[in-house]
Amino acid sequence: MAEIKAAQVMELRKKSGAGIMDAKKALVASDGDMDKAMDYLREKGIAKAAKKSDRVAAEGLADIAINGNTAAIVELNSETDFVAASDPFKALLKEVTKLISENKPATVDEALAIKTDNGTLKDDIISTTQKTGEKVSLRRFTVVEKNDGDSFGAYLHQGGQIAALVVLEGGDEATAKDVAMHVAAINPEFMTREDVSQDRLDHERAVFKEETLNEGKPAKIVDKIVEGRLNKFLSQICLADQDFVKNPDQTVAEYVSANNGKLKSFIRYEVGEGIEKKQDDFAQEVKDQMN
Repeated sequence: MAEIKAAQVMELRKKSGAGIMDAKKALVASDGDMDKAMDYLREKGIAKAAKKSDRVAAEGLADIAINGNTAAIVELNSETDFVAASDPFKALLKEVTKLISENKPATVDEALAIKTDNGTLKDDIISTTQKTGEKVSLRRFTVVEKNDGDSFGAYLHQGGQIAALVVLEGGDEATAKDVAMHVAAINPEFMTREDVSQDRLDHERAVFKEETLNEGKPAKIVDKIVEGRLNKFLSQICLADQDFVKNPDQTVAEYVSANNGKLKSFIRYEVGEGIEKKQDDFAQEVKDQMN
């Protein structure tokens, strides 16, 4: 049996909203597997919500540049938010985003090789690293193309902590920007229900069924309840079916349609998502320096 650490219990408690003892029991039952423990809590009706843990750790900013029918969304990282807020970092981010939108590289290595007045983009990043005294790095980017009749929508939240880029078939820039704001705020996983894999559907259906049976519902209505819960779940994770933040009486798809458009694609960057951040022990650091 795997050793269950306090940090695991706290992480599961944060994700699920369950109590400490319930979280520990779930981890023991699942032999320390976080995903299985989450399913265990959901099946028992203990989990309040299948929230994703916040793993935003690296500092930096994201930006979007639009160049005709091409747009680029970029994330540039630094070690501290102090440097991310500095003028040299912000100037570099603007340059990087602009050059990527113009040159359309396919990989980070190709982007770093783009020619600049000082040599290459990599040279410019090294120069900014030297100016700020911190490592600055290009983490990721996506180049997006649209047709002449399509509309780009771009939105930056908190100066670039979150960036969202949307493409509508038809519509207009104002509508597309509204959808980009929604994407930034709500963070949908998929565009439509058709984009959700069968494996994901089967998994969620099985979890909902176990949860419903554990609630003691009559067997003859379990399947109906399960499908209702699955539909509600899909409406929460799919952009087209989500209640539009500016008008909850409409879904996002309905809002876009009312403005002569159709959802085509979206991308959302949250700075540092998926990167584990080193947790410094200040007390230990002071102690080490005194020895």
